[in-house]
Amino acid sequence: MKLLTTLFLTMAFSSIISAKDYFDQAEQVTPLLSGMTIPAFTALTPNGEQVVFDPANLSKPFVLTFYRGGWCPYCNTHLGEMRTMEKKLIEMGFDVFFISPDQPSFLLESLKDQDLKAELKAEAGHQLLSDASMEISKAFKIAFKVDDETAEKYKKWGIDLAKASGYNHHLLPAPAVFLVGKNGVIQFQYVNPDYKIRLAPSILHAVAADYLKRTK
Repeated sequence: MKLLTTLFLTMAFSSIISAKDYFDQAEQVTPLLSGMTIPAFTALTPNGEQVVFDPANLSKPFVLTFYRGGWCPYCNTHLGEMRTMEKKLIEMGFDVFFISPDQPSFLLESLKDQDLKAELKAEAGHQLLSDASMEISKAFKIAFKVDDETAEKYKKWGIDLAKASGYNHHLLPAPAVFLVGKNGVIQFQYVNPDYKIRLAPSILHAVAADYLKRTK
């Protein structure tokens, strides 16, 4: 009887662990891989407008970059670098989006790079998207929880994750870039738990060009 009770408790505990839809550390994330179909999801623009992504009904292939938030200097630098490739990707026929846990009203205002902020404001910032609830990051298997000690350290630096997202989940995405085909299938993904190391725009351009060659 004791053995059965222990077995039951072990199975119950395992079920709880497996049911969790985020990871405890960025190093633990297991992102969706190339060849997998993306889940359907809806994100919000800075104006609160919905942008619907339905893998069965995409008008174009697209590039989706997950970043930690406008408060992150590394993210600001990477967004600026990716913007240099954005026009080329659009000319190649791709939609380009950048998504973070920042709530819609924070997407533009939280950016530390003033030149980047001015550029995006002039363009209405529609390529910036909000995943404030982190449900999209969870669906892409890249959401992780910031431990309490780090969250408090961020606060001392003037970074309030709960205020930025509007939620108390203290979740962030591991920085990632996904190139998704018109059929909704991931053609390329780059995910690095080290937020200081980001995908070079030149590599993304090469991957996009290769995708177009393969799908002519």
